[in-house]
This record gives sequence, C-alpha cells and structure tokens, in this order.
Amino acid sequence: MTESITFVLNGAPVTLPPDTSPTMTLLDWLRGPAALTGTKEGCAEGDCGACTVVLEAADGARLPINACLAALGQLHGAAIRTVEGLRGSQGDAHPIQRLLAENDATQCGFCTPGIVMSAWAHAREGGAVHDALAGNLCRCTGYRPIVESLARVEDDGIVTATPAVAGTTFATATQIFHRPTTLPALLALRAAHPAAWLLAGGTDLGLRFSEHRETPPHIIAVQGVAELNVLRADADGITVGAAVPYGRLLPLLDGSLASFGAMLTRLGSRQIRAMGTLGGNLGTASPIGDALPPLLALGATVRLASLSGEREMPVEAFLLGYRKTALAPDEVILQLRIPRPPEDAVLAVEKVSKRHDQDISAVSGGFALQLVQGRIAAAVLAFGGMGPMAARARHAEAALAGALLAPASFDAAADALARDFTPLSDWRGSAGYRLAAAQGLLRRLYWRIARPELSAEVHAP
Repeated sequence: MTESITFVLNGAPVTLPPDTSPTMTLLDWLRGPAALTGTKEGCAEGDCGACTVVLEAADGARLPINACLAALGQLHGAAIRTVEGLRGSQGDAHPIQRLLAENDATQCGFCTPGIVMSAWAHAREGGAVHDALAGNLCRCTGYRPIVESLARVEDDGIVTATPAVAGTTFATATQIFHRPTTLPALLALRAAHPAAWLLAGGTDLGLRFSEHRETPPHIIAVQGVAELNVLRADADGITVGAAVPYGRLLPLLDGSLASFGAMLTRLGSRQIRAMGTLGGNLGTASPIGDALPPLLALGATVRLASLSGEREMPVEAFLLGYRKTALAPDEVILQLRIPRPPEDAVLAVEKVSKRHDQDISAVSGGFALQLVQGRIAAAVLAFGGMGPMAARARHAEAALAGALLAPASFDAAADALARDFTPLSDWRGSAGYRLAAAQGLLRRLYWRIARPELSAEVHAP
C-alpha cells in the first residue's frame, strides 16, 4: 500500500504530497517546500549542528538530530520540532532564546538556531553541558557564554503526542521506500530487492542523500522491526539489535565495558547517537568504524537473518575487506552480542583524532588483556585506520601472550606491530604517523593497566 509521509511538525500534523522523494533530507524540505529557514545548512554531513532539530519521542524524551542526514521516509509518524516551534508563554521569544541573547551568546546567529534546539533538548535530558554542545560548532563567538547559558536552561514542560502509524511503502515515479514492521516482511523485501539500500540510522548512508544527492530506486528502512530493536543486558553481556541507536545502548556500557561507552561519546554527538546504530557501523565495514576494534577485542558476534534462517558468526569473520562483509545479498544484520570481559581481564578502547569530539579517527584501538599473577595470560589487540579494514594485530598479540606486565613487554608488542600492518597515507595521517600512533597506544596500554588513576577520564562514560 502506497501512502503519503505524515508526521507532526511543531505540534501540528503534516502530510506531504505523494510525489515527495522519501530520501529528501528533512533539512532540504524545511528550507524548501516548508519555507522554515530557521534551520540552517552548514556542513550537510552531520558535523556542525547548524541544522539541529529535535525528535519528540512518545515517552517525552527529546532527541536532537541532524536534519541534514534524516530522510523524510524515516520520519513518518515522528514528532519534530524546529526553532520556529519554540515560543514563550506570551507567544514571544522562548526563554532559551532570551537567555542566549541576554548572555551575549550569539553573534552572526548562523549557528544559534541549532544551539537553541540542542539546549531545548538538554533542558529535559540533562547530562554534561559539554556533551550537549559537542555536536554544535560556533565559529564567531566564544563558547563561554554559550556554556554558561546551557547550564541555566529549564524544561518548559512541552510534550507532543506522536501519531501511531503502520508499516508503509512510499513510492514516487523513480523511488520506492519500504518501512516494514515485522521481521518476515523485512526478509521478504530483502529477498525480493537484494540491491536495495538497507537504512537504519542513516548517519553514514545519509551522506549519500545529503552530499552526493543520490536517489536510490529501492530503500528498505529497518528501524520499525521489533527484532532489530532488542536491547538486553545480562551477566555475560549485551544483546543489541541492529536498529538500536547508540543513545539507547550507551547507558548499558558501564563497569567493565565503560571504556567502550566512553569511546561512543566521541564517535558522534548526541545528534548522531540519537539515530546512528552499532549495526550500521558494522554493516558499512569502514576501516575507521570506531565501534569495530572494541567489538573485535571483545570477541563480539553478529547474528544474520534471511528467509532461509539465521546464522551467527564472530565479527572478525564477518569483516572481509574494505567495506566488504560476509552478509549475503538476501540477509540482514539482526543483532550483535557484546560479551563482558572476564573478571581477570581489562578492556581499553582508544581513539586518535584531530579533535576530541565529532571527528573521524586516524587510528583507533580496542584492547582486551587477561592478567594472571602479574603476567598477561592472553591479549587481543584490534586496530582501526591501519589497513583496509579493522583487524587484529596477531604479531603484537603473540609478543604479549605470557609476558610479564611490564613496560618492556609493551615495547616488544609495539615493535611487533610493524609486522601486522602497512598503513596508508591520507589527509588524516601519514603511514608513519599511524604506525607511530598505534605503537604509542600499545605502550600507553601498560599505564592504563598499571596506573589507571592516571587515565580515569578514559573510563568515564
């Protein structure tokens, strides 16, 4: 059944014309047909935050997202608020807008609407101000007055009901956008359209809509399938569906998995974590996918599904090469299983990038070591950014296995690393830099273990 895309915008229902492209970005629609130009376009790739709007979830949560990466078809049935939808009690400026203006927290104003929307979400969601602002870049004013303003924002109590919608297919003359709500329907669509784009959060795939202006003929959005939204923690680990956003997963990555959680706060901003998924990060198989080294280090597994049944394999076996995986044309990623490290093991997750937040890795690492009476009983060392795919460093692992927990052991592992990888040079770093950075991470690993108090921030979620 073909229908029109429907959602709630600033508290009022909106139905789009049937010929609207389901892969048009929300940003393009807002600034084009909707004539709501308060939402700005800066980078069009989810980095600057000028296009930030807020999804108003059914449970009252406010989720800031990048409008430049969100396809209209994904937003069917959602409730969205833009800066035009904020009003004070007298219909004038919203208190957050007044607060920013009175604190001299704006100059040219280009970034300000996005910051206002991040602040509006932060007023309800709470957390660290730095985290709330990590996805918003301001180029003409100092951050101090913005930070001070966000520390004083208050929830205005607005709650918008989201409509209940069924699985729908949106079709134009050149595109078909499927939104299945059951696993059998998803698998049948995948079997019928093996070349279709599988769309989860879209924080990576969305670049092909926003920057490259591609209009694929078939898209299958998986976000509405219950089996792909499973999120369950137990004593042995975490089961996470392929469509679960990072923001939902993050609170479960504590204790022995805290360093994984800390890295996810740098993988992307709140805007990215509201939509991006672990399943998508694995499915794209980028050599710089930040979540992949810790998955390898932990021995994570992935469950795949098709009409023929389900199969499970280690993430290490799933990754075959540069953006190449073991996923068959008729399969989808169903779930991942993240084991907890054994009691005698430690996990460290590292990321080297040009800026702390919102940046692509030059080198990343996931390291799991089992320690027995001052010796390293076993070591799993995985790196991203060092080759065509995230991979384990077998020679470095062998150098640590059975060795004393001592700096010399990690020096030897660092030296062995040159036999594991031949990095490429690009604008993120030369081959020499990448090798030196990866070797440095191994040498620092000793201090992460021997003197954890020196690096407590790495383990803070």
